[in-house]
Amino acid sequence: MRKVTLVRGARQLLTMRGPSGPRRGADLKNLGLIQDGAVLIVDGLVREVGPTRRLENLALARTASEIDATGCVVMPGFVDAQIHLVTGPARLADQEMHAAAGAALVMARSIQEHSPRALEAIAMRVVENAVRHGTTTFGARSGLGLTAGGELKILRVHAALRKKQISVVSTFLSQCVSPGFEARHEEYLDGLSARLLPTLKRRKLAEFAEIRCGEGAFTLTEACQFLIAARQLGFALKLDAGAGSTPGAVTLAVQLGATSVAPDVATTQQEAKLLAESQTIATLLPGPAFYAGNERYPDARLLIDSGAAVALATGYSPQTSPSQSMQMMIALACRSMHMTPAEALVAATINAAHALRRAETVGSIETGKSADLLILGVPDYRELPEHFGMNLVDVVMRTGVLLVERAKAASAGTIE
Repeated sequence: MRKVTLVRGARQLLTMRGPSGPRRGADLKNLGLIQDGAVLIVDGLVREVGPTRRLENLALARTASEIDATGCVVMPGFVDAQIHLVTGPARLADQEMHAAAGAALVMARSIQEHSPRALEAIAMRVVENAVRHGTTTFGARSGLGLTAGGELKILRVHAALRKKQISVVSTFLSQCVSPGFEARHEEYLDGLSARLLPTLKRRKLAEFAEIRCGEGAFTLTEACQFLIAARQLGFALKLDAGAGSTPGAVTLAVQLGATSVAPDVATTQQEAKLLAESQTIATLLPGPAFYAGNERYPDARLLIDSGAAVALATGYSPQTSPSQSMQMMIALACRSMHMTPAEALVAATINAAHALRRAETVGSIETGKSADLLILGVPDYRELPEHFGMNLVDVVMRTGVLLVERAKAASAGTIE
C-alpha cells in the first residue's frame, strides 16, 4: 500500500529548483520560492510541488496524511559536503591535544583502540545531532586513522551506517603521513596507491579520493601523483587546499577535473577565475576559521562574484570544527563571509549535493527526488542566519519518514 503525505500551508516553500548544474552567479540566489506552498510525497519520493490550493485538489491528496506547515518555512534537508563522522571519543584532558600533531596521534590511537561497534556508536551520536539540526545527507571523510588499518576501519563504519539507511557518501582522505614515514612521503603514497586504493575500490568503501596539500601535509607533486592514481582506478577526486596550502593547489584540482576543492582563505583572483570556468565546486568551511579564532574566512564574495560555484560544509572534527550544525555555518557565511541568506541556503543544499554527485536525488524539492525536507519554526528564511546558535528546525524528514518532530513549546500562560 502506498504511503502518501501532504506537507501543506508553508508560508515559504524553498524548492531550490533551477538549472541542472551547480548554481553560480545570479542563480545562486534563486530559491525557487513558492508562497503558501505544498509538497505531495508518495513512497518517500516527491510527487508534486506547488501552491497548497492546487495540491489539495489532487486525487492523491484526498487520502494523504497531512503535515501542517502553516506560517513556517519548508526547504530541502541540508547536505553537509564535508564532515568526519568517525572520530573516536574526544580526550580533552590529554596534554597531547594542545598540539596539532599530538591531537592527530591521539585521535588515531583512539580509532585504533576502539572496536568498530564502539566507533559506530560514537558516529551515530554525531549523526543524530546533525540530523536534529537539519542535515539529511553526509559527505563523510576518513583521514583520522593515519594508518591503512585505521582508515579501513573508518570506511567500514561508514558502510555500516549506510546499511542503517543513513545517507553517507564516503571519501578516503589522505591528509598527513602515517607515523614512521615522515621522511619517506613517496614510499608512503606509493603504498596507498598500490595497495589501499585498489582495496577500497574493490570493496566499494569509498566513492571519492582526496588528499590534503599544503603545510604539514603533501606537496603539489605528491598530491598530483596520488590523484592521478586514484582517477585511474575510477575514484572521483577532491582536493583539500586548506590553510597554508601550496600555491597551485586550486589549479591542480581544476586541471584534474576534481569534483570539489576546499580552497585556502587566500584565494587569488586567478584561482577564482579558474574555478568559474570549470565544473569544480569550491567547498567553503567557515567552522574551522571560527573555532580557531581566525579573522580571515574563505573569500566567498570573490568566488561568487567571479562566477565560481560554492558549497558550504561544517568540516566537523572534534579538534578543528566541533559543530555539526549547518545552521551555524549559514550564520557564519552571512556574517563573516558576506554571503546573502539565499546564497548560503543554496550552497548548503543543492550545490552541496553537486559537490557529492548526488544532485539528481537530493538537494532540492523536485518531482522524483527523495523527500528530504525540513520545516523551520520561522516565517521567513532570512531569519535563519540571524538566530545563530539556535536550532530553528522543527521537523526533519528523510525519504518521507519523520526523523525529528519537535513538540510545540508551551505557551507562556502554561509555564509556572
